[in-house]
Amino acid sequence: MKIHLNRVEALPEANAEELSKVILSRLGLVPRKKDGRAQFHTLLLALYEAKKEANRERRPEQAVLPVEVMAMHAGIKRQTMYDYLGRWLSLNILKKTSFVNDGKVVIGYELNGTNLEGAFKKAEQVIAQHAADTTELIRSLQNQVKKEKLSSNLTGKDQIGEISSNDEKNSEKESEDADIKVEELDPSSS
Repeated sequence: MKIHLNRVEALPEANAEELSKVILSRLGLVPRKKDGRAQFHTLLLALYEAKKEANRERRPEQAVLPVEVMAMHAGIKRQTMYDYLGRWLSLNILKKTSFVNDGKVVIGYELNGTNLEGAFKKAEQVIAQHAADTTELIRSLQNQVKKEKLSSNLTGKDQIGEISSNDEKNSEKESEDADIKVEELDPSSS
C-alpha cells in the first residue's frame, strides 16, 4: 500500500468543489500523472450525494455506484477507474457492496461510513495504524542495532583477549629465544 500525503491548504472562501479537491490531494487520491484528467472531486461529491439520498430514503442500495457510473462521474474510462479504486479501497474510504436489483446482482462501491466524515475517519484510522506499525518497526530496528553492536563488542573483546593472550605467548617465546641466543653468544658460559 502506498500512502501519499500532501500538504495542501484550502482557501478560507473555498467552495465544495475546491474543498473536495484539497481533501483528495491531501490523501493522495488525485491522479499522479501530469496529464491525468480524472475529476475525482466530482466522484467524491456524487458518492456523498448518493449516500445522503440512501440514508434519507432508507434504501441502502441507492448509495452503491457501479464502477461504470463512478468512471462517468470522474470523466475517465471504466478500466482506468479500476486502476484508481485500489487507493480508495486501501484507505477504507470506499467499500465494495453488492445488491439485487430486478433479479440481477449489482456490484458497486459506496462510502465506508454514514457520511463523508465517517468514511474519512476510516482513512484516518488506516493512516494512524500505518504510522503505529512504522513506529514499532523503528523500535525493532533500534533494538536490532543495539543487539548487533553489543554482540560485535563482545566478539571484539574476545578477539582482543585472544590477541593479547597470543601476544603474551609470542613475547614469552621471543624472550626464550632471546635468552637462548644470549647464552650462545656469551663467551663466559663456554
